[in-house]
Amino acid sequence: MAEAPLAALVHPEWAHALAPVEGELRHALRTAAADAEGGASVLPPPDAVLRAFREPLSAVKVLIVGQDPYPTPGHAMGLSFSVAAGVLPLPRSLANIFRELTDDVGFAPADGDLTAWAVQGVLLLNRVLTVRAGESAAHRRAGWEAVTDAAVRAVVGRGLPLVAILWGRDAQSMRPLLGSTPVIATAHPSPLSASRGFFGSRPFSTANSLLAEQGASPIAWV
Repeated sequence: MAEAPLAALVHPEWAHALAPVEGELRHALRTAAADAEGGASVLPPPDAVLRAFREPLSAVKVLIVGQDPYPTPGHAMGLSFSVAAGVLPLPRSLANIFRELTDDVGFAPADGDLTAWAVQGVLLLNRVLTVRAGESAAHRRAGWEAVTDAAVRAVVGRGLPLVAILWGRDAQSMRPLLGSTPVIATAHPSPLSASRGFFGSRPFSTANSLLAEQGASPIAWV
């Protein structure tokens, strides 16, 4: 995977946008591959690492930034906060997201797979795209931060309707890249911080209102 052409790994629009940081992307992929060859369990599976970039760049309307993939085997699937279909129990951060979604709009999805959000233009982007199982933040400073910075710059640079939802300090570190983009910034939905500003923030209905102000259609969150 680390040597495959960029256009074979991501949507063509993203291949163009990420070309300036292809070196950093390949370094990060090789770091993950070397860990796996050394016997570590690296998450998500190789074919899901760049999952967030499979939908068109031009379609992005909402940016949701996470930290790094879930470190629990069977959870991470390449979209921030999402898990593979059928995974139960839900990770506690995702359970808190669904609790807030229910309080906000009255319903939550029946499943933890957030692909339906992604295909509507929600870029579910982790700050770092791989992790060793059981070792949160294991691949920070492996090159992913440059890649995800470039992704955010590309989304902002289009000049199209956009809302950014930044949960937690890692996500909010990207705020200087967002220019005049409307931002919803709160505590992370983790059980350690959700009660300190995430619950009650109504990010989903707020994002749709901000999209409407820009003349864009809303996201069907459920």
